[in-house]
Amino acid sequence: MTVQIRNTTPEDEAAWRGLWAQYLTYYKVDLAPDVTANTWARAHDPASPMRIRLAVEGNTVFGFAVHLHHPSTWVIGEDCYLEDLFVSETARGKGVGRALITDLAALAKANGWQRLYWHTDEGNATARRLYDSFTSSDGHVRYRMKL
Repeated sequence: MTVQIRNTTPEDEAAWRGLWAQYLTYYKVDLAPDVTANTWARAHDPASPMRIRLAVEGNTVFGFAVHLHHPSTWVIGEDCYLEDLFVSETARGKGVGRALITDLAALAKANGWQRLYWHTDEGNATARRLYDSFTSSDGHVRYRMKL
C-alpha cells in the first residue's frame, strides 16, 4: 500500500468523520456531536496548535493522526503530542500506522519540536507492537481527572 500523508483540508471532513466514528466505536466512546465539530474546527483554526494528518491513497482516506504541539518544562522548545491515531480495519497491517507516525516524527523534527509522545490503551496489543517498534514505553501511568 502506497499512501500519501498530508494535513486535512475542509473537503476531507466527511472522510475524517467516518474514520473518527469508527475510532470512537473501537474505544466504546460516545461523544456529543459538538465535541467532534469542535475538534474539526480547531484542527483548521490557524491559531490552534491542533492538526490532523491523513493517510490517503487516491481518493480514499485510510487513517489519521491528530496531534498538537506545546511548550514543555523538560526541554527547551516544544513537544508534539500524538493524541489520536487510527487506521481503518481494511488498511491495518499494511504500514499505514507506521507511515503516520514516521511522518509525524519528521514533521516534529522539521518544526524543531523536541519530543514526540503518545498514550494508548494497555490492552491494545496490536497498537503496542507498532509503538514498541519505535520506542519502548517510558513506564509512566496516566491519570485523568474529569472536571
